[in-house]
Amino acid sequence: MMRGSMRTGILFVITAPSGAGKTTLLDLLLKEVPLLDYSVSVTTRGPRRGEVDGKAYHFTTRVRFEELLAAGEFLEHALVYDNYYGTRRSVIDKTLAAGRDVILDIDVRGALQVMEKDCPAVFIYILPPSMRELERRLRGRATDAEEVIQKRLSLAREEMGYAGRYDYVVVNDQLDTACGELKAVIAAERLRAARNAKLIERIRTG
Repeated sequence: MMRGSMRTGILFVITAPSGAGKTTLLDLLLKEVPLLDYSVSVTTRGPRRGEVDGKAYHFTTRVRFEELLAAGEFLEHALVYDNYYGTRRSVIDKTLAAGRDVILDIDVRGALQVMEKDCPAVFIYILPPSMRELERRLRGRATDAEEVIQKRLSLAREEMGYAGRYDYVVVNDQLDTACGELKAVIAAERLRAARNAKLIERIRTG
């Protein structure tokens, strides 16, 4: 998207059920696609061992988060296990205005919030190849109790009901293939934005 000759970036909102391999897929995508930034969430939880502020999260106090929330600063937010998480609208806007496309990696609830605000964005849902494969991946982590695994599977089935509201659905079966599909989506959306901008500029100046 552009205004005059000034290019503004595109916001790509990407979500997936837990275990679909979204994190690994996005890590590869960010290495291979130029001018693509990753939106870092703000949270009120404290940093865990080895976590550095600004890499995976920006850490803040609950009081500060609530001040920002009251001011309408968050594009989306959630309260998870007594800790707030959210995406700052001003940070996204600043990055887009600089002409950089942004990956917003959030859960389904967050993506639905962004949709409800009619925010200009491209919405992409990452699916596992099957529920059986999703279960295999969750069990392969060897970190969750059986009750947690069953809850994650139940939530995944529920969340997949929203996949039809997304602009694109990508099945993460083979990592390289799924990454290639995401790169094709980004290239197509960049081309469409550029063409639309040229058309608008032609009409404005014609």
